[in-house]
Amino acid sequence: MATIVEGHLHERRHTPERRSGSRTARASRMNAVDWISMALLIVGGINWGLVGLFGFDLVATLFGEMSLLSRIVYAVVGLSALYTIYTSSKMSRS
Repeated sequence: MATIVEGHLHERRHTPERRSGSRTARASRMNAVDWISMALLIVGGINWGLVGLFGFDLVATLFGEMSLLSRIVYAVVGLSALYTIYTSSKMSRS
């Protein structure tokens, strides 16, 4: 969008201080991997809450007691926790 400033044409979209997305703002946005990791951590947290409160393991009920699929689910939830630790440490440094 062009505006006239003191008789001169001034392009606002090329002015650095008017840019909405700075490098730090873009770095703090969550990408798809972050969202997937967050969803898996929520599922894992709910599962552990059910185990602690009621002795009910939802993953084992859905996929079988220590079956290959349930072990994969547990491993992926654990990996997403490690990824979140890594991401959190990166965010705390900036």
